[in-house]
Amino acid sequence: MTHRHLMAMPAGSIGVAGSASLSPSLLATAPHRLLFFAGAANVLLAMAWWTLWLVDAHVHPLGLPQPPVHAGWIHAIVMQYLVLPPFFFGFMLTVFPRWMNQPPLSPWHYAPVGAGLIGGQMLTLAGLVTAPTLLHAGVLVTIGGWLVGMALLLRIIWRDRGRTWHALSCAIALAAGFVGLAAYATFLHVHDARLMFFAIKVGSFGLLLPIFVTVAHRMFPFFARGAVTGHAGWSPLPWLGAFWVLVAIHLGLELWHAYAWLWLPDGALAALTAVWLWRNWPRGAMPPLLRVLFCAYVWLPTAFALFATQAAWYAATGSYVFGRAPAHALFIGFFGGLLVAMVTRVTQGHSGRPLVLGAVAGFAFFAIQLVALLRIAAEMLPAYPVLQALAAAGWLLAFAPWALRSARIYLSARADGKPG
Repeated sequence: MTHRHLMAMPAGSIGVAGSASLSPSLLATAPHRLLFFAGAANVLLAMAWWTLWLVDAHVHPLGLPQPPVHAGWIHAIVMQYLVLPPFFFGFMLTVFPRWMNQPPLSPWHYAPVGAGLIGGQMLTLAGLVTAPTLLHAGVLVTIGGWLVGMALLLRIIWRDRGRTWHALSCAIALAAGFVGLAAYATFLHVHDARLMFFAIKVGSFGLLLPIFVTVAHRMFPFFARGAVTGHAGWSPLPWLGAFWVLVAIHLGLELWHAYAWLWLPDGALAALTAVWLWRNWPRGAMPPLLRVLFCAYVWLPTAFALFATQAAWYAATGSYVFGRAPAHALFIGFFGGLLVAMVTRVTQGHSGRPLVLGAVAGFAFFAIQLVALLRIAAEMLPAYPVLQALAAAGWLLAFAPWALRSARIYLSARADGKPG
């Protein structure tokens, strides 16, 4: 069967026999299987708790206890340090050896990473509704898995004879994330709100944003060249360096509460990311799996345009507009949309399936766009609590079928019969 014929087949039309038998042992056959499975589970667990808490906070159907840490704070910590990082580590532990021509890692290497991240999530969520001491256990288990993953990635980078700058960029972001995670762990002992503020801001702009942008910078042009005839791509390394400088300035201003000056780096980031998107947007017909990647990226300059407008208005008037709308344009629109698009592509390709979007992933991506718009609107409408709860439920509805389908793939043999 030719590659052209394979690409033309609908998702799920091959490998039925291979996917009919599910086996947890298959999670150990590749880093992305185990870590993506952990991420899929963490997405559902985290958003199920958050949705239930938001609903219960207003109509009290369950009478859930107040969490030992402010619910909004712990929601940010869980999403930034427990939900998305398993996908990061799964991707990096899979592709770093390939980028640098090194042998793949064994299950003995990456199993502790997956155990630490999913174990930390379960202990943390249990600590929110039962014994608060489990929060301490959860962050320690998470730190353990994080350190093992970082050590593996840094060893690969150390052995690299050349300079794979995208790998270094991701490693710096993971190191920043570790610092933020340590700040959260310290907060649990000393209860200094400044530590929680630091952890949340570093998680957003030191960890998540640099990793998403770095991966997009390297992989989007590569994906587009393979799918669109004549697409050259544009991913200069100085652009990535300029991005890091501006994000570092933004983070520094946030940590110093110099909000009146944020319009400078945020306006520059809006322009920088818009130029990258314009230069890389394929001019020919795009398959849906490629299109959703670029559509998700549209949220990035949009979010920074909102951030810049918000900061400029504050500098001019002293009033704060838009609330957390810019942040949720970034978190839900960009991070959420890109998570669906990127993980779907990696999952399809590494499971021997056609590189097609499929109905389930297509629904998840479309639904998350609506959730982003709803969450942004919630900041500007009087029915904020209701719309916030609806947005959380919408996120869960969007991700549940996609996460369950993905988990089934990770528990199944490759559709093409190859190992991995």
